[in-house]
Parts: sequence; C-alpha cells; structure tokens
Amino acid sequence: MGKSKRYWSDKVTKYSNALDLEQGVFTFKNPKKIALSLKKSAEQSNRRKAKPFQSAMSMLNFYINRAGKNLPESQKKILEQAKTELRKVFSRN
Repeated sequence: MGKSKRYWSDKVTKYSNALDLEQGVFTFKNPKKIALSLKKSAEQSNRRKAKPFQSAMSMLNFYINRAGKNLPESQKKILEQAKTELRKVFSRN
C-alpha cells in the first residue's frame, strides 16, 4: 500500500473539509471536554453538510474506527464515553 493511501485518514482528521477541529481533541483525557470541543467545531462550521450533532458524532466515530488497533484501550474508552457526553451536550439522551 502506498504512503498516500496509508495516511489518508490522518489527513481527514487534521484537515477535515467539514469541521475545523481543536488541535489534539481526540487525545484529551476528559470525555466531556472532547464532546464540548466537537460541539463547538460542528456548530461553528459553515462547510458541514449535516446537522451539528450528526457531524460531530460522525467525526468521533470516524476517528475511533480509523485509529483501530493503534488506539490505546484507555483512550478508546474515553472516546466511547465522549459519545455519551456528545449526546448530553446536544440534549439527545
């Protein structure tokens, strides 16, 4: 597999055409902080095609799925908790 294909998901997370993400958002240790950052990015974006909640959740799921085996279990747990927090901050219980 060529280098460009190997790192395409990293480019998407860093240079998403839909959301301007806070630097290091997926490395934060606080699930609520991740959720609030994603919410802010989604609400401020004027390039997204979906509603803010859907855009934020999609980016979070995309990162979790693409990081795969390279994502430490402890951080994966935090990111999974961030999904719950994202639903809360968007009032989607």
